[in-house]
Amino acid sequence: MDSESLFFSHETAVIDDNCVIGKGTKIWHFSHIMSNCQIGESCNIGQNVVVSPEVVLGNNVKVQNNVSIYTGVICEDDVFLGPSMVFTNVINPRSAINRRDEYMKTIVRKGATIGANATVVCGNDIGEYALIGAGAVVTKAVPPYALLVGNPAKQIGWVSEYGHRLDFDNSGMATCPESNQKYLLENNKVNKTT
Repeated sequence: MDSESLFFSHETAVIDDNCVIGKGTKIWHFSHIMSNCQIGESCNIGQNVVVSPEVVLGNNVKVQNNVSIYTGVICEDDVFLGPSMVFTNVINPRSAINRRDEYMKTIVRKGATIGANATVVCGNDIGEYALIGAGAVVTKAVPPYALLVGNPAKQIGWVSEYGHRLDFDNSGMATCPESNQKYLLENNKVNKTT
């Protein structure tokens, strides 16, 4: 069995040379996977997605339609990228000036969600299980479990690994209503306790 039979790509998708694509991944209509990308297992790459050279996607990454993932972006396992969300990779782009040597790295940590039409300015990492609301513009690093909305994005609370807003009591404890997992807020950091 050759490696291409381990993943699905629509006949209109373009996959350049030297890409590693994991078992069970699906690449849909009019998407372009550029050279030297690494895409994990069980990913879903929606329609009209561009994955630029040397991008790394972990396992079970869901990329919705019309997303461009530029060189310098790394998404860990279980990341969700909402429809038409945007990454950048140069702080001060100019058409007449080549800044390919200045691409900045942006890491989206395990389990994070970035909502539809959100923008992540390069160099600002997104913490584990953080949730970025639709249309938000991220201009600084995002802590794990943080809930951010707006332009510029501001933190308005914390979320569980299941994506529910956490309501902390006076002792700093909260329970996810879906999973019953417990979380502790201490020194402005959230950690799962069970």
